[in-house]
Amino acid sequence: MQRTGIATLPLHHGKAPTWLTARMRRLAKEIVNIIIEEHGATKFIQRLSDPYWFQALGCVLAYDWHSSGVTTVVTGILKKAVSPEEHDLGVCGGKGKTSRKTPSEIASLGEKFDFSEQAIEGLTYKSKMTAKVDNAAIQAGYQLYHHTFLITRDEKWAVIQQGVSRKDRTARRYHWLSDKITSLVVEPQNAIVGDIKREKVLDMTAKKSQGTRKTSVDIAKESTNKIIRLFKAAKPLHQKTLQEWLPDAKNDRWQRSIATLNLPRNISWKTMKRVYECQPRNYEELLSVKGVGPATVRGLALVSELIYGEKPSWNDPVKFSFAYGGKDGVPFPVDRRAMDESIQLLHQAVQDAKIGDREKTRSLQRLRQFVPATYCK
Repeated sequence: MQRTGIATLPLHHGKAPTWLTARMRRLAKEIVNIIIEEHGATKFIQRLSDPYWFQALGCVLAYDWHSSGVTTVVTGILKKAVSPEEHDLGVCGGKGKTSRKTPSEIASLGEKFDFSEQAIEGLTYKSKMTAKVDNAAIQAGYQLYHHTFLITRDEKWAVIQQGVSRKDRTARRYHWLSDKITSLVVEPQNAIVGDIKREKVLDMTAKKSQGTRKTSVDIAKESTNKIIRLFKAAKPLHQKTLQEWLPDAKNDRWQRSIATLNLPRNISWKTMKRVYECQPRNYEELLSVKGVGPATVRGLALVSELIYGEKPSWNDPVKFSFAYGGKDGVPFPVDRRAMDESIQLLHQAVQDAKIGDREKTRSLQRLRQFVPATYCK
């Protein structure tokens, strides 16, 4: 599965002004009404899982096309504009503390859609796992702070979530779509959106990491005392790591923290004991155990590599950036057909919207500004 669709997302603070969000919500509702009426709620969340379409929507709604705020503001506007009863679609979660309300909001939405208890539990689990995967299984220096979970009446779902790197003030967005997932832990994202491509990223979701995932599960099922011995064997106190001899290692603390031969400082042995008691059957079950986070994932991966020779992928899954090219096919070609289709759909939705001519004109102007930005920047 290709991971494509990358936009420049500089980290912007502050809030969108009320006068703007009020107009954004009105226009967003018109667009949602038209697209869902014509194509259905499932098609709408498919569109949202496409970074090109999502960025274009943000541009039409009058927000900066390239800022990190596109994610939080546009999803927040959609949450207010979308009505489960009217659109057969619900938007759960949001930014910061609001993201923690996602489970209760899923339960509330499930009652409105008359979902079974099992279906509600399954959707809640998927919401938690998508966050766990992007926060722990892919370690590129981004901490999630935003999580939006969209659900249709026919139990289709999509996720738009975002993490932040305080070190270089950039954001990274993750798009998920239920229809395109065969495994929650093997390259499950529909797209990973960011500006910075890291030199080394522990990507436990990569197909290349299959052996490391299996070995990590095998190690985790061992007794805690044995795992402690394995960790000590992986990095004896008297032995220096190769990373200490690499260029610039002492000048870049963040790069040192993702060095292939650098174990995490702290491992929760209480968590490891909990994993041992659970005896996970596969990597998804391992990740789902409460308390398993980046340190545990990293520690198991590195022991798998150093002791058992199972090397994980250290390649950043980010593939393409509007900022780095596109029209010349470098570093990854733009899917022009998909992009043109997305722009045409939004163009028609704005034309058909029951809004004033001046507002239509401004929206279409913003959409036209987005086109050269994505092709040429």
